[in-house]
Amino acid sequence: MILYPAIDLKEGRCVRLVQGDMAQAVVFSDDPAAQAMVFEEQGFSWLHVVDLDGAFAGAPRNADAVDAILARTALPVQLGGGIREMRTLEAWLAKGVARVIIGTAAVRDPAFVHEAARRHPGRIAVGIDAKDGRVAVAGWAETSSMTAEDLGRRFEDVGVAAIIYTDIARDGILKGLNVEMTLALAEAVRIPVIASGGLASIEDVHRLLQPDCALIAGAITGRALYDGRIDPRAALKAIAESRSRTAP
Repeated sequence: MILYPAIDLKEGRCVRLVQGDMAQAVVFSDDPAAQAMVFEEQGFSWLHVVDLDGAFAGAPRNADAVDAILARTALPVQLGGGIREMRTLEAWLAKGVARVIIGTAAVRDPAFVHEAARRHPGRIAVGIDAKDGRVAVAGWAETSSMTAEDLGRRFEDVGVAAIIYTDIARDGILKGLNVEMTLALAEAVRIPVIASGGLASIEDVHRLLQPDCALIAGAITGRALYDGRIDPRAALKAIAESRSRTAP
């Protein structure tokens, strides 16, 4: 399992939202690139970055902040938010983003995901954000009629590297991951699934390391890291020890 520290960008700053509500943004850093460097020093192996303004606008809005992150850290970055055209996607890949996340466009234009995965195998992820069991789009401002499992099955066997599954009801409120729904999605598709939304403590990390969660490929943590509820070194140590126990 990979633990991804989250950097959510709003107006150039690092923030966390509560259940996707832009009006409930808490600023944790005015220098996202410096925060990325902290995560690198703590031993994380990836960064999860979201352009929140871009997700609502449908096009990148925090490019300068992302550019600074890419320039100041060697960690691979998976980036989402407002990536709805091939030229936008390929521009980010050219700049050094390791993996782009397609969210809204995965619902509205699945052919875009297919073509992106064909052109860039292993570098495309699909973001599935669910509210009351239904997929939400446009920065979570709109809810579709599609379930997470229905959407995930659309992209079987097209080269998608991962699905990032977020339970919106739990995002930012530190109530724990929705393990049950995440596992249901992981069992329904062959694409690796990354859990997001609600990870609150080292106990949540240990839960994900249990044998029944083996299908979950990773988890994203945000507010709990910034609030100090999770000691990053303790979490990464637990993951490393679990990996060594299960290694052949």
